[in-house]
Amino acid sequence: MNKVYPDAASALAGLVKDGQLMAVGGFGLCGIPEALIDALQASGVKDLTVISNNAGVDGFGLGKLLNTRQIKKMISSYVGENKEFERQYLAGELELEFTPQGTLAEKLRAGGAGIPAFFTKTGVGTIVAEGKELREFDGETYVMERALVPEVALVKAFKADKSGNLVFRRTARNFNPAAAMAGKVTVVEVEHLVETGALDPDEIHLPGIYVHRIVVNAHPEKRIEKRTITEKAGV
Repeated sequence: MNKVYPDAASALAGLVKDGQLMAVGGFGLCGIPEALIDALQASGVKDLTVISNNAGVDGFGLGKLLNTRQIKKMISSYVGENKEFERQYLAGELELEFTPQGTLAEKLRAGGAGIPAFFTKTGVGTIVAEGKELREFDGETYVMERALVPEVALVKAFKADKSGNLVFRRTARNFNPAAAMAGKVTVVEVEHLVETGALDPDEIHLPGIYVHRIVVNAHPEKRIEKRTITEKAGV
């Protein structure tokens, strides 16, 4: 089975459609599948529900899909650094399922592991738990969280072989493995592609059984978020 596609557009062809539940890997701008997001924007699909730690920044990453109004709902844990996200949400134009970061990671992990739901103390007594089942274990109250199983997952890895075995690079690993495992169909964007068997088994972070389509983006923009401070006279 050939998993390698010539470009991001062909990797998404016949796969993405309006109204899908989709997971997108990354954390901030670190480890986002840039080419796949661009191809998703160009495809014109709309009314998407997107699972992602955040929604990029204005004009980059998932922020591009917010600008074109292709996202109907975000399932996220962090919503800062994006003025258009804020504007749409406060105007009632964008739905948001706000999810604690660890809970979001576990919802994806559980989806990939075939676990339909789990209990956690995180969010008990807050709006996060509203409308959800509560149960007591050993005198402590827990909230039940449902797993997430997106129809399509778009992820970024550093390297893949042609069978889809993946190697992630440093912090770009973040949500990508969990998103890849949870997706019913997973498309991965990589910087390097090697022949099957070229990777040492000990360096593989995610086996190819979770990967269905591969596209190479050898030169991603890789914007880096940097902390800046205001200079003060005399310092």
